[in-house]
Amino acid sequence: MILMILFSSTDIKAQKGSPPVEGSLRLVNGTSCAGRAEVFLQGDWRTVCDFLRVVNGAGFCSGRVQVKTNQSWISVCEDDFDWLDAEVACRELGCGTPLVLQRGLYGEAEGLIGSVEFQCNGNEDLLQKCDIVVRKNKPCSSGKAVGLTCSGPDDVRLVGGGSRCAGRVEWNQQRDGIVWSVGPKYMWNNVAGVVCRQLGCGSTVKTLLGEITEGFYFLCDGSEPALRECVGNHVEPMFLPSLKVICSDLLLQPDIYVSVSIDEGHQDPSKVFRGHSFTISCSTQPQYPGGSFFLMFSNSNTTLIQTQPAVNHSADFLFPAADHSHQGNYSCIYEIYVFSHNFSSESKLLPLTITTSPVTVTAVMRLVVLLMFVTANIATYLYLKITKKQSQVEGVNLEVISLKPRAKARLREESAAQETE
Repeated sequence: MILMILFSSTDIKAQKGSPPVEGSLRLVNGTSCAGRAEVFLQGDWRTVCDFLRVVNGAGFCSGRVQVKTNQSWISVCEDDFDWLDAEVACRELGCGTPLVLQRGLYGEAEGLIGSVEFQCNGNEDLLQKCDIVVRKNKPCSSGKAVGLTCSGPDDVRLVGGGSRCAGRVEWNQQRDGIVWSVGPKYMWNNVAGVVCRQLGCGSTVKTLLGEITEGFYFLCDGSEPALRECVGNHVEPMFLPSLKVICSDLLLQPDIYVSVSIDEGHQDPSKVFRGHSFTISCSTQPQYPGGSFFLMFSNSNTTLIQTQPAVNHSADFLFPAADHSHQGNYSCIYEIYVFSHNFSSESKLLPLTITTSPVTVTAVMRLVVLLMFVTANIATYLYLKITKKQSQVEGVNLEVISLKPRAKARLREESAAQETE
C-alpha cells in the first residue's frame, strides 16, 4: 500500500535545494503538495509503505508484531526482537514506551514467521532505519512470535472530571491546547468516541460543551484509532467551545480482600477456618464521594448479593462464623451516580475455601494419641495380670504333681512296715 501524504507548501519549499539527509522525505509523481512519499535511507530514496503493524491486540498500541516483506506480512520471532527494537516499534506506531515484550502474548502466528533480525539502537524513529539481518538457517516456531504492548500515546488527555476517563479534551502537539467541538452533535460524538478509544476508556457515555477558549478542532468519522488520525486544524489554535467527554470506563477497578478476627498465623488468604468469623472488605480509590458496594457471592448451589453504602470509599461485610455454605467465589461491585448516569466497576474474583483449623486438627490428634497410649497401657496391664495368674496356677499344679510320688512312696513304706509286724 502506497502512503499518500499532504504537506503545506512551506514544508516542500524548505526541502528544495537541501542535500538529502538520513530520514528526509520527498513527494514524487504528484503535485507540489501531494504525491508518493519517499524516504532517504542508506543513500537511497525508498518508497514509504506499510512496514510495521501489530495484530490481535486491544488497539493500535498492542498486538503480535508483524513486518511486511515481499508484499506479505510475517510475524517477528522473539529471538530477533529486543527492548531496543520495541522502543523503536512503539515510536513508529505513534504510541508511548514499551510495557510488555513476550512471546505468545497475542496468540500464535497463523502465517509465516520471519527470519528478519532487527538491531536497533533505540533512538531510531523507524524500524527500517535499524540494522537488519536476514537469517536463513535459524528456524522459529509459531509459538515464539513476539507480542508487544506499548503505553498509549500521550498526545490527548481528559482533565477536570475526577478521572482519566472524564473531563475536558486536551490535545498536546508540542504545546497543550483545548480540543473544540465543531459542527453538529454527531460530530462531537465521533470525536468523543475516538478519544475514549485512544485512552482505553471504553465507549462514549456523554458529551458536553464547555467554555469558549483557544484550541484545536478535529473532524472524525468515529472509526479512527487515535485523535491524530482525524482531519482538522491540529496546528494553529482558534477560539471555539471546548469539548467535554464522559467515557464508560470512568471508575477504577475496586479491591477485594478477606481478613479474620483472630491471628491465625500464616494463613492462606483464600482459606478461612470453620467456626471463625471473617470479614470481606471492598474499597476503591477516591474519585467521587458516595456510592455503594455490592458483594456478590456464588457457588454451585447459591447466588447471593449484599449491599452497603461506601464510607470513606470502602465497605466491610462481616460473617460471624464460617461454615461450608460460605465457600465459593466473591467479588465487589462499586456503583455510583455521577454526570447524570450510573457507573459501576467490578473487582477481580476472590475464591474462598472453608477448612478445618490446624489447631483443632492438632488437638484431635493429640487426644487420639493419648487415648491410644492409655489403651495400650491398660492392655499391657491386663496382659501381665492374666499372665501372672496363669503362672500361679501352673505352679500349684506342678507342686501337686510333685507331691503325688512322695505320697505313694510313703504309703508303700507304711504298708511294708505293717506286714513286718
